Amino acid sequence: MNNKKSHKRKIDILVISDVHLGTYGCHAKELLHYLKSVKPKTVVLNGDIIDIWQFNKRYWPKAHMKVVRHLLNWTSKGVKVYYITGNHDEMLRRFVGFKLGGLTILNKLVLELEGNKKAWFFHGDVFDVTMQHSKWLAKLGGVGYDMLILINRLVNFISEKIFKKGKLSLSKKIKNSVKSAVKFINNFESIAAEIGINNQYDFVICGHIHHPEIRTIENNQGSIVYLNSGDWIENLTSLEYNAGEWTVHHFNHEEFKSAHFADETEEPSNSKLFDSLVNEFRILN
Repeated sequence: MNNKKSHKRKIDILVISDVHLGTYGCHAKELLHYLKSVKPKTVVLNGDIIDIWQFNKRYWPKAHMKVVRHLLNWTSKGVKVYYITGNHDEMLRRFVGFKLGGLTILNKLVLELEGNKKAWFFHGDVFDVTMQHSKWLAKLGGVGYDMLILINRLVNFISEKIFKKGKLSLSKKIKNSVKSAVKFINNFESIAAEIGINNQYDFVICGHIHHPEIRTIENNQGSIVYLNSGDWIENLTSLEYNAGEWTVHHFNHEEFKSAHFADETEEPSNSKLFDSLVNEFRILN
């Protein structure tokens, strides 16, 4: 058996978003495996970690709760964890300003990085016209997206087991082929960059659109580095910051398949409080 504790990668800042715990599309086991492999100083949960929109009283697997407990356990060990609210977990906005140990719930966050550079974190749903004016339509789309993920898993199972071919992301293929979807992503990135430049930030870090990215965006007012942490539905990506450099980390599926690590998820000292919050989500749903 491998000794996982001796191989944890140290990370200055870890950013994950769009995990959508509580939905069928969430890759909680893979995320838990990844979280156990790193040792961050600061963690930014950039929205849609728990999908309260689609929270099902009958569907809350052990792996989903283990992710929550692992994150909460970090807060009891001195890791700063910032939970930034998104649209799928917008009910948490009533708790903005709440602090418990190393955990803080916010709508947005600014961190000072090396070289006096400033990083602005927010989920990004404020730019979504559908979210602002037709929330019912966005929720309906969320249900359809979750169904597409289930169909995708069935297709991939048949593809791998019967036809011995690789996996295919139907939702990603659809998004990449629809011009309006590509335009939306480009507009989203441009607007985030423009606001960040106007506020003289060096980095703007978002989630929401499930599209991992790091690129410099310029306009006539200046330039900024735009970053997106992607998601744990299709891309299984995160952002990692070390020694002044940002990188997109892509989950290693082959390493996950061959790993046989013991369950190191500890019971956090404040687990009862979080359990009560989970129960409240179920009641609200």
